[in-house]
Amino acid sequence: MQVIDEVVAGVFGLIIGSFIGVVVDRVPRKESIVSPPSHCVACSAPIRAYDNIPVVSYVVLRGRCRACGARIPPRDALLELGTGILFVLLAWRLSSAWELPAYCVLAASALAISAIDIEHMRIPSALVYVTAALGAPLLVLASAGMHRWSALASAALGGAIAFVVFAALFYAVPKGIGFGDVRLAGLCGGFLGWMGYREVVAGFVISFLVAGVPAALLLAFRKVQRRTKIPFGPFLAAGTIITVLFGAPIIHAWSSV
Repeated sequence: MQVIDEVVAGVFGLIIGSFIGVVVDRVPRKESIVSPPSHCVACSAPIRAYDNIPVVSYVVLRGRCRACGARIPPRDALLELGTGILFVLLAWRLSSAWELPAYCVLAASALAISAIDIEHMRIPSALVYVTAALGAPLLVLASAGMHRWSALASAALGGAIAFVVFAALFYAVPKGIGFGDVRLAGLCGGFLGWMGYREVVAGFVISFLVAGVPAALLLAFRKVQRRTKIPFGPFLAAGTIITVLFGAPIIHAWSSV
């Protein structure tokens, strides 16, 4: 049964990943994500169903549009594959199928937000709000199915604390982080808070550790300067997803030190 859940989650993740590619491409340009249908940005030729199979079509077409031969960004295939892998990992690691839909929404949003932040150095507030609007009722459903009503209070408190702490950082360190990071922190804090207060702490500690290592290496090799802006959203998303997947053993290891 577990294997079936993982396979279904993986297939669904590949499909959602294809949609994430559209979101990443259109949202920064403030275009509709539903109209027009998928098409080549170079020649505007519609993408047929047989050319829109996640990952497979990219490989078969060798990363080129069938109509004009224009290059398809590898990012699209990576988002499809990454979403599929994350959904499989969530189905494998989460203790109950009740919580899987909510955290799949979080994972898909984390990938979309990370890709946009890397390319455009900003986090669209609409993505954060839509994720919260979809995730909140799914967490309520998970609480009902797992009889964990107190987790909703933990989620609310975790989100509020994360938002306040990052808002304080935003005003205390001008240009250190953007307000999009503040919104994202509140969102991540809510999802982590539903799992537990220790997960909130672990998630943000991991986020800063994940951000600090590459930043230190880039500075050491003089690839960036101290004032160079580096998007924090991907690291915040990574720390949150790592904690969702492996928070329990990480927290246990820290507690044993």
